[in-house]
Amino acid sequence: MVTKERLNITLSERQIVGKKVRALRREGFVPVHYYGRGVESLLLQAAGSTLRKVVSEAGANIPVEVVVEGSEKRDICFVREVQWHPVNGSLLHVDFMHVDLTERVTAEVPVVLEGQSEAVRELGGVLIQPFQTLPVEALPLDMPKDVVVDITSLLMFGDAVRVGDIALHADFTILRDDDDLLVTVQEPRVEEEETVVDEELEGEELAEGEEGVEGEEADDQQSDEG
Repeated sequence: MVTKERLNITLSERQIVGKKVRALRREGFVPVHYYGRGVESLLLQAAGSTLRKVVSEAGANIPVEVVVEGSEKRDICFVREVQWHPVNGSLLHVDFMHVDLTERVTAEVPVVLEGQSEAVRELGGVLIQPFQTLPVEALPLDMPKDVVVDITSLLMFGDAVRVGDIALHADFTILRDDDDLLVTVQEPRVEEEETVVDEELEGEELAEGEEGVEGEEADDQQSDEG
């Protein structure tokens, strides 16, 4: 690591391409594609364990300082496409996108809920969160780690926090409408479900009772005929 303040990784040149990268992976390396506007596209590689850690911590919105082995240049990149093995979950491929520090970029930023909702804790409400991430625009080094949503204002069923309720930030812009819902509390549906179950049980008991009456009437008719 180059600095404590920023994620960073050193990548080395890759000679193996195509189907032969399977051999590369068996040796513990993962192929990397480095690209971006105004830079030469490069085929690189990194140790799987190191790359997996960086990818996990960076997500899609944390800038990563990238150094290509043999060069003193340090570039700021974002992790873009990441490929995982569908069966064993191993890391197969990573794209690093080079960015210009003077140009704003867009990334999906995780939504983090903060505080406690009285409607959930005291009334047993159900917390509904439509979006786990939000599209955010910012300069690369101003991209937030997360968007914090305070839910202490959710006191009653139906209370909600929308994009427009989040304090404006000079450093970044959320690319969604102000009316878009971030989190709300709904009334629990347990009573409604219990009512449906009770009605079904009553229906079954009624059907059984009707059958019993019909059976008694049939017995009486047979007795009269006898």
